[in-house]
Amino acid sequence: MTLESVQLTAKDILEKNFKTSMRGYNQEEVDEFLDTVIQDYETLNQEIERLKLENERLKKQPEQPRTRPTASTHQVNYDVLKRLSNLEKAVFGKKYADS
Repeated sequence: MTLESVQLTAKDILEKNFKTSMRGYNQEEVDEFLDTVIQDYETLNQEIERLKLENERLKKQPEQPRTRPTASTHQVNYDVLKRLSNLEKAVFGKKYADS
């Protein structure tokens, strides 16, 4: 479903009149329900507009280049591995470290 295929506006829903019959629906109940539908419809349209604007804004932003790990990242990784090795030695003993 695209926006071009939407057939009703909130105003169309608000102004819709239904014929009544002898055993018809409760007019107040129908009106209350339609009021809720109108509110939801307007909320969805506002959200669609907000998302369109955000989409356009994001399309205009230059793409951020992906960065490669720096030397400091490699140093942190080395330090973590060294600590892990020392912890294994402390917990499991020299036998584990030699294997």
